[in-house]
Amino acid sequence: MARKMTDPIKQRDGSYAIVLDKAIVTPEELKRMAEAMEEFNISLVKFTESQRIVIVGIDPERVNEFCEKAGVKVAPATGKGVRSVKFCPGKVLCTMGLQDTIAMAERLIKFEGMELPDKLKIAVSGCPNSCTEPAVRDIGLMGKKDGFTLYVGGSAGREPRIGRVLAENLSMDEAEKLVEKILKFYKENAKKGQRLGKFIEEIGWDEFEVSILG
Repeated sequence: MARKMTDPIKQRDGSYAIVLDKAIVTPEELKRMAEAMEEFNISLVKFTESQRIVIVGIDPERVNEFCEKAGVKVAPATGKGVRSVKFCPGKVLCTMGLQDTIAMAERLIKFEGMELPDKLKIAVSGCPNSCTEPAVRDIGLMGKKDGFTLYVGGSAGREPRIGRVLAENLSMDEAEKLVEKILKFYKENAKKGQRLGKFIEEIGWDEFEVSILG
């Protein structure tokens, strides 16, 4: 049976971990999660680079029970597809923020878990300080004064690369539509196991740009 992106992840010591869908929580939500973690004897809690909560030491047979108790869902964390969207607080909370990253991320979360030829990471930053490093993600949105700048093909892995700018001064509607077009084009045309940056490199920037922007 194929492994799902939300399946519990086996750890080196034989325990299991899951990534929760919560990136921003209220004190009440955090308290509910903490109480559930204590009840289920969770051994460790950490935070991912995409600001998601990871709990380690869960019984894989009791994941649904835990999620119901904690009021959470499991976020996609492994496998070939869209991983959890990474975003900073943006102008809603940060004094440096130029765009509403929280609202932008909420529009993109619907793509999480979409099956693709390989893993794909999306990051959204509220200003050019780039705390979420959008230029080195498969798809990155950087907030500027007049809207979002969209980067594609970046990577911070074993073969680091800076993404290229595909479009600038985008509204949230425009950015969402372009991300959707990129994902669709990549899914339908890339080879299995081919990251977005490698795919763009193979077909050439000009063909990619025309296919997305028309």
